[in-house]
Amino acid sequence: MSFFDDLPEPPERARQPQPLRPGWAGPPSDELPGVVTAGGFVHQSQRMVAALKLVEVYSTGCLLDLVWSVRRRDESDQEWREIVEESYNHPRSSLDTRAGLELGVALADGHKAVAAIHGPASFEDTGDVTGPVLTTLGGGGGSNNTDYVQFTGRYWLWPLPLDGDTTLVARWDALGMPESSLELSGVQLGEALGRVRNYWME
Repeated sequence: MSFFDDLPEPPERARQPQPLRPGWAGPPSDELPGVVTAGGFVHQSQRMVAALKLVEVYSTGCLLDLVWSVRRRDESDQEWREIVEESYNHPRSSLDTRAGLELGVALADGHKAVAAIHGPASFEDTGDVTGPVLTTLGGGGGSNNTDYVQFTGRYWLWPLPLDGDTTLVARWDALGMPESSLELSGVQLGEALGRVRNYWME
């Protein structure tokens, strides 16, 4: 007999119901998204590129997958290290939107939202949140060498904007990127919504 054979079984724990996750908190955990692969450049110059790679569409909102890259010119080693450090996707708080990458959306109905790491969950009363909400979900990695630096970031937009086109707006003063924009097609988002699939069959 093994030493471990006669150990007592752990007691059964009561199964607790899981709280409902609000739509603005992030993508549903039980859906396979529809994908809009026709991305585009938010900004493109000889020095820096910021682009939307793709959009993952869920029943409640959409996940924006961004990439940015800076190419080295005649900077010294120290200057280049500072640029690499600045290019990291550091999460920005709602009190620090003027530092680093500024990202926002303008909806067709005139509403707008600015990305921040502190979403509605940072406030006491979140029951009446109507949106739009744009939340930083963190970076997806990056790389750098002596010639260029590249990083990615993911942003959750809630609710899904289907009535007209949505304008994605970005600015990064420290890296010399002026206010720039890209249109997101409401028609394409709607088509992708039709391709969303739930994990579990009813």
